[in-house]
Amino acid sequence: MLKLSNIKLAKARDLTQLTAIASEILGISEACIKELKIHRLSIDARRKSDVCFVYSLLVSIDDRRSGHSAQSGQNGYHTEAHSVTAHQKSKSRQYPQVDVSQFISPEPYVFPVAKDTSKTIVIVGMGPAGLFSALCLAEAGIKCVIVERGQAVDERVKSVAHFWKEGFLDEESNVQFGEGGAGTFSDGKLTTGINDRRILFVLERLVAFGAPEDILYLAKPHIGTDKLRDVVAALRQRLIELGCDVRFGHKLTDVKITDGALSHAVIQHGQSSYTISTDTLVLAPGNSARDTFEMLHQRGFKLTPKAFSVGVRIEHLQSEMDASQYGQAQSPETSLPASDYKLAAHLKNGRSVYTFCVCPGGQVVAAASEWGGVVTNGMSQYMRDDDNINGALLVSITPDDFGNEPLGGVAFQRKLEQSAFLAGGGNYSAPAQLVGDFLKKMTSKGRGRITPTYLPGVTYCNLWDVLPEFVCDALLEALPIFSKRIGGFADSDAIMTAVETRSSCPLRIERENYETVGIRGVFPCGEGAGYAGGIMSAAVDGIRCAEAIINAL
Repeated sequence: MLKLSNIKLAKARDLTQLTAIASEILGISEACIKELKIHRLSIDARRKSDVCFVYSLLVSIDDRRSGHSAQSGQNGYHTEAHSVTAHQKSKSRQYPQVDVSQFISPEPYVFPVAKDTSKTIVIVGMGPAGLFSALCLAEAGIKCVIVERGQAVDERVKSVAHFWKEGFLDEESNVQFGEGGAGTFSDGKLTTGINDRRILFVLERLVAFGAPEDILYLAKPHIGTDKLRDVVAALRQRLIELGCDVRFGHKLTDVKITDGALSHAVIQHGQSSYTISTDTLVLAPGNSARDTFEMLHQRGFKLTPKAFSVGVRIEHLQSEMDASQYGQAQSPETSLPASDYKLAAHLKNGRSVYTFCVCPGGQVVAAASEWGGVVTNGMSQYMRDDDNINGALLVSITPDDFGNEPLGGVAFQRKLEQSAFLAGGGNYSAPAQLVGDFLKKMTSKGRGRITPTYLPGVTYCNLWDVLPEFVCDALLEALPIFSKRIGGFADSDAIMTAVETRSSCPLRIERENYETVGIRGVFPCGEGAGYAGGIMSAAVDGIRCAEAIINAL
């Protein structure tokens, strides 16, 4: 199979059009192309006068139809895939920059075979880590008991919608807790900084459960909250078909340790509790399971404080961000996707300010999981076609900022969330301020040309009275820096809504070979254990955790 890289096009093309382009590059007829797949697609917006789609294609040649299996085409390329043994350049006049090389498909990831399928394995949490850990174990023949404190996605959507409309918070079924984890109410981004062969496995399984096929090749793949909800429901149905016992509204409240090893899990359901006899538990609670962290601390698990970040959600008009990044290139004819951004600045005092979880064409959402606290997050549909773009604008926090205690970061987060709750009016409205007023340290009286999307609503105020001074000072320094990189980022009418505190876990559950240090039988994984930072990395960590269990068996 041949790989054609660096194909730059002014607008998106379908497979028929790409086949014609590939035939020109290779100097063969379209009839000789047996198969063509998009390997990767990205946007190059470095020069606003020449924004383009950059394709990488995989092409399989039908040598029988070419009529010269070892002959060269008009551009000098042999028609057999294996005959391209070195990196070559296209000789096509229209596409001279295209690279042509041999492509060898990587070995597909295969989960290890379970030799002992008789064990009762309990999995706590149905976020990406818990779901993929359960899926791999179940397909290996191990029927797990899966407990999730929140509700199935359909019921969860109802409770979240009620919270956003009426301000009534269900502390067990919300944006943080429930089927699919916090990522269910997000943009469904699948980008990650890790490089792992399990990534393609996760992507392919997500597609099998209903995710868009373009996540297999987009440089910045996303599913969108609307499609992700159906995907996690289909994954759950597969687990049930494989014999897993899925229990919603069941929360881990305690563990029993005997001779340094897990012996029982204590589960609460409604007003009653029960125990499950087990010596193997996958702990994937998500980074908001503060009561679980407290229980583990009391039971002697080793928890280590770690750095995290806090800040605000910043909103701009999507059209203005598109114009700033694409210039005049954005039009119905080019079909460029909604633009996003990724910014970071290292300040003179050693702190970092950066953007995270950017949601093009999306909305800022209320993401609290505890009464009396305001938490913001971002969410967007697959089409990303709403008016605003929002992103987390975060300031780095170190353990020294909260006393270097295992649960100190939780206390730090909670204090900020309670401060935001009071500043918002005590009804889950969020405190908000225009960027122009923030830079002048003035109280905002109302919105400008940008309508805030946070529900139940916002209360305009001065965020200097809500956030710690060092957080405000860092944002004050970073905003002009970012505006130089993306024009209009520090626009006076842009809206900052507080407070964003759940971008990552403030602690780590220490483990060795994926098993908790000092206590056998508990396998912490995912964001809530402090080992992941997004849907993809959490899913991969869950798979690795399942592998460790299989190896232990």
